Amino acid sequence: MKKTKLVKTLVAGILTVMIMSLPAASQQDESPYSGIYDIEVLPMLQFLPRVYGGMNITAADGRVLYDLIVENGYKRGLEIGTSNGYSGLWMGLAFKKTGGELITLEIERMRAEEAKRNFKKAGLEKVIDARICDAFKEIPEIEGEFDFVFIDAWKADYFRFLKLVRLRMKPGGVITAHNVLNAGRDMQDFLDAIKNDEGLKTIIVRSSTGGISISMVLK
Repeated sequence: MKKTKLVKTLVAGILTVMIMSLPAASQQDESPYSGIYDIEVLPMLQFLPRVYGGMNITAADGRVLYDLIVENGYKRGLEIGTSNGYSGLWMGLAFKKTGGELITLEIERMRAEEAKRNFKKAGLEKVIDARICDAFKEIPEIEGEFDFVFIDAWKADYFRFLKLVRLRMKPGGVITAHNVLNAGRDMQDFLDAIKNDEGLKTIIVRSSTGGISISMVLK
C-alpha cells in the first residue's frame, strides 16, 4: 500500500528510538484516505463525521493513528473514550491489517451502543472489543500489556489515565492523546508528565487544530 505523507515512518527499538518529524495539517498534500480500499470501512471513514458533528477526531488525525499502528506492527491497542466509534474505525482497520485487536472503552451508553453498531456495519466487530464501562474501573481488570494507547476522554482525567497505563506499556509502544493543543490548559498535569518522564520520547503532531501527542515508550 502506498504510504501516506501524513505520517513518516516511526522506527521503534527496545534500546534506541527515533521519531521522524510529522508535517503540520497545512503541509499535507495527500488525502487521508489514500490507499484505503476496504469497501465496508472507507465510506464510513468518509461520511460518519458529517452525521455525528464535532465530537470526532478529524480524518487526518485518524490517518495518523492508522499509520502508527500499521507501520510499527502494533498488535494490542486500548482506546479510552469511544464516542460513536469514528476513531475506532481507523484503529480497528489498522489492527485488522496487523492481525491485532483493539479494546475501546466508553462510559456513555448511547454513544457506546452507536459505536458497536458502526463497528458491526464496518465488519470490524471481531477486531474491536467495545465495552460500556467506567474506564478507571475497567483498565485494572484488563490483563496483559499494550503496545498502543489512545486517550480521548474527559481532558482533566488524562493524567489519571496515564498513570493507569504507563506501566502496562511494552517498550517501543506508544501512548497517544488527542486535543493536546486546543485543550492543553485542561490537561497540564498530563503534558508535564509525558514531558518529564525519562522513559518516554514525545512529539506533538499538528495533523489538526486539536493536536495529538505521541509518546514512545523507551522503558
